[in-house]
Amino acid sequence: MSRVQMPDSSRLPKMETSEDGIYQVYSLCYARARSRHVHENFMIRDMHDGPMPMDFNLWILRNAHRTVLVDTGFSQRAANERRPLDFDPIEALARLDIDPDAIEDVIISHLHFDHAGNIDRFAKARFHVQDAEVAYATGRCMCDRTMRLGFDVEDVVTLVRHTYAERVCFHDGDATPLPGISLHVLPGHTAGIQAVRVMTPRGPVVLASDVSHFYANFLRRGPFAATLDATETLRSYEKLKEIAGAVERIIPGHDPKVRMLYPSYTFNGIELTALHEEPKQHDINTLARLESFA
Repeated sequence: MSRVQMPDSSRLPKMETSEDGIYQVYSLCYARARSRHVHENFMIRDMHDGPMPMDFNLWILRNAHRTVLVDTGFSQRAANERRPLDFDPIEALARLDIDPDAIEDVIISHLHFDHAGNIDRFAKARFHVQDAEVAYATGRCMCDRTMRLGFDVEDVVTLVRHTYAERVCFHDGDATPLPGISLHVLPGHTAGIQAVRVMTPRGPVVLASDVSHFYANFLRRGPFAATLDATETLRSYEKLKEIAGAVERIIPGHDPKVRMLYPSYTFNGIELTALHEEPKQHDINTLARLESFA
């Protein structure tokens, strides 16, 4: 496998190989909900209540051929007292020397506000999304306030405008849109949520996004509180583990433990977590033992 240069303080490192299909993968945590508790993060709580903060992330996939984003975060419009922005995620990309207007492919895991905001801020990107997700977010269920929870009408309307501009790439099931990157439909949290499997120097990494918000969701088989279909979610947890092959290959969408488990580096004042590097084995083993709760 290819090796990665050690990063400096000013710019992201380059891959030492021009081989396509292998990527550096960074998570960018741009906001945090510090006051959340356990009971807010599980449909059924089987543990003591207490603080359980949530990170908000997007993911950067890079090699010598392209930069791909997985999700686009939310903007100040969607921020509030419980989830303030630490910084604007799109402005952070520019500070990382990643030009949003030069990005050609953005994968949207699902259309909730914290994953599909800011899609108006990319000049020429193609947005990869599942048929089922768009059908749900624009269909009759949106007539019900409860079912609309998590969706932002402006984000959905913007995606429709991009569709008319021929900038949306629809997928009907699992797909391989780019070398080394595959999409896997794992419904439950939403109707058409997709995880992203990407090949890295340490092997495949699966960006679960909200298929599993936290490690504890899939390890304890405890669906997140906001879940469209619990039965589908439990099936998706099993498929997630099959696709990944090991706990250390799975990156949940909102768990602050990710930042503790993997090396982090600061580039031009922006901290990134390097998911293409090996995790701290002791901490991963501790997580794996939680499978006894499954």
